[in-house]
Amino acid sequence: MLYQAYQTYADASEPMRFMARTAMAYTNMMPGFKALGFGREISATLEMISRTELTHTRPSYDIDRVKVGRKEFDVREETILSLPFCNLVRFAKEGAPEQPKMLVVAPLSGHFSTLLRKTVETLLRDHDVYITDWKNARDVPWSVGPFGFDDYIEYVIRYIDTIGPDAHVLAVCQPCVQALAAVAIMAEDRHKALPRSLTLMAGPVDTRIAPTAVNELATSQPIEWFEANLIARVPFPHAGVGRAVYPGFIQLSAFMSMNMDKHTQAHRDLFDHLAGGTDEEADAIKKFYDEYCSVLDLPAEFYIETVEIVFQQALLAKGELTYRGRKVDPGAIKRTALLTVEGERDDICAVGQTAAAHDLCTGLRPHMKRHHLQAGVGHYGTFSGRRWDSEIYPAIKNLVLATS
Repeated sequence: MLYQAYQTYADASEPMRFMARTAMAYTNMMPGFKALGFGREISATLEMISRTELTHTRPSYDIDRVKVGRKEFDVREETILSLPFCNLVRFAKEGAPEQPKMLVVAPLSGHFSTLLRKTVETLLRDHDVYITDWKNARDVPWSVGPFGFDDYIEYVIRYIDTIGPDAHVLAVCQPCVQALAAVAIMAEDRHKALPRSLTLMAGPVDTRIAPTAVNELATSQPIEWFEANLIARVPFPHAGVGRAVYPGFIQLSAFMSMNMDKHTQAHRDLFDHLAGGTDEEADAIKKFYDEYCSVLDLPAEFYIETVEIVFQQALLAKGELTYRGRKVDPGAIKRTALLTVEGERDDICAVGQTAAAHDLCTGLRPHMKRHHLQAGVGHYGTFSGRRWDSEIYPAIKNLVLATS
């Protein structure tokens, strides 16, 4: 009923957005309209109405060219391996010299992997970059079957194996637990494609340390409450009709409610920029929210198991995590260097939660472990923005150079 109610509202409000878009098209064909009286305010109002929707289709990465040294190279997206819930995508640089291979493990947490566009763009300067490009669960047929926590770990292992030996892995936020587990399993199995380095960025390795509002929400109710109140069935006409999912629109609502004043002010600013003709500033806000309001649904099994395993029970941190019935032992990692990255102002994954990985990786010698605490940044600042580019990325680049 929850998803159907959302779908009904989205369908019912579409005529309003359609009329606003149509009116915008007419006013744009009238050169002097914005100069007349309240012309700009009317145009701004129409555009704000036209933007009152969520997108459920993956945006483009929009990475067409990248500079390597003093030369620029064309970038082409290639799907290297397609699995039911995720594609392994490579950003191939035409004619570029050979560079260290880097797998970016993107979070499956309500947004598309394109949220890491800036992360990928920076990494492309010095690396052959691959990414886990997650699919919207509502578009995956019910007949494919479920996707749970263990499946995520299996996907990471398969992707590392596909990329081949001597690769590097960088996990952002939520999948730090799964990435660490995958490398631990590979290390114990003496896998031929064991990565040379593992970078964990702002991830919930041990959520018992300095719990944030996100951690407290996840532990505020028994797991049965999450199953009963946050899981819905995909309605017709989507390809995944009947599949149980955690809807992306619920996750987005939760994220926005944490900083509602900030988002409200941003939309006031957007209206003011549109009405005032400051297009560059308006475009920056629109670009951010076009991405932020592009949501995907999570398979219900994965969401529920993540809440229980990572946030409620902290199984990896307690040495109790299992994968396909076998214990996960980060102490088995002896040849993969570890770098953890945290943001001083992170209100989603607090300082100390990611660094906890060092205590778990008891088999690594001290010179194989590094930690970077970035001053002055919050959660998103650890993988995008000025300080990511100028201060955090060099630490990753140096680790790759030292271990390649």
